[in-house]
Amino acid sequence: MAGIKVGSMEEFAALIGISRPTVSKYFNDPNSVRRSTRERIEKSLERYDYRPNIYAVNQNRKLTKNIGIVVPYLADPFFAEIARRIERRCIDAGYWPILFSAHGEQKLENDILDSLRSLKPAGVLLAPLGRASDRSVIENFCRDVPTVLFDSEMEDVGVAFVGSDNPQFVSQITDYLCRSGEPPCFFEMKHPVNPNANKRRQAYFNSMQALGYEPHVVQVSGEGWAFEEIGRDGGGKALEAGQFATNTVLCSNDRLAIGFLAACYEKGLRVGRDSTCAIRVAGMDDHPFSRFTCPSLTTIAQNYDSVSRHSVDTLFRVIDGSYNTDQREKTLFEGTLIMRESA
Repeated sequence: MAGIKVGSMEEFAALIGISRPTVSKYFNDPNSVRRSTRERIEKSLERYDYRPNIYAVNQNRKLTKNIGIVVPYLADPFFAEIARRIERRCIDAGYWPILFSAHGEQKLENDILDSLRSLKPAGVLLAPLGRASDRSVIENFCRDVPTVLFDSEMEDVGVAFVGSDNPQFVSQITDYLCRSGEPPCFFEMKHPVNPNANKRRQAYFNSMQALGYEPHVVQVSGEGWAFEEIGRDGGGKALEAGQFATNTVLCSNDRLAIGFLAACYEKGLRVGRDSTCAIRVAGMDDHPFSRFTCPSLTTIAQNYDSVSRHSVDTLFRVIDGSYNTDQREKTLFEGTLIMRESA
């Protein structure tokens, strides 16, 4: 009977020979049933294709009005801005947001999820660390708590994902850079922390090939979230080594671009789009500081408002029972080209 789809808690309980109230009690709190019963239920969940209706479970959990918000690194102004907008929407809807930062650490992300589970929030909005996340921990958490993922996707995890259309970002800005000057080289970290970076690199290859140009990727060493430092140090070394095949550089994100601008300044290279400039630089995300760099940074703007609004609205639909938990939604928002002085 392995792989049989089970449609209700009653059917699942009958199949495994455990009373429905006990099964319901397990889904409310796995630690509330005996260990042997818990192990029996969990083995059966691996055998049968069944997941409880999250809203139905929530009705019995005596939910608080708390909404958990988890981001990978709150010191990053991108996540600070998204979190600020999410907090405001939750407060306006009568919920109390609780904000956590994983500080780029898997253990801390895991501990945050454990703490949230015990708080029994109405729901959680989670931007995972990405490459550093423990997928099994997040999967288990999402089975217990209504969770909408945003920014960083993990396939088939959570009731929904809301993010940005990274291929569209790259296609739009690559096309602009090719039309307005030399085709861009792509500048990135060798080991990016966020899976969005991998999507952007692949989109760069696809865009350059579609336009008839040879892709050139420059990767620099560096781990963690210190993008500006990595962009400055790694970018400076790459400039010295002559690694850039053209005079145009597209950075994987704006924070890396901000560091690269510093490297150009230190090397005496004037950045900009007029004939007196030696190099053009562009980024992606429209980081809150990108308009204040010198020169101001050409970039693709994230749709902060739509991502935050749709993430919250989707979670509220889950909480009030109007969301179909049998079909995981994936919503991507396009970016907008912001032309400034750097390219």
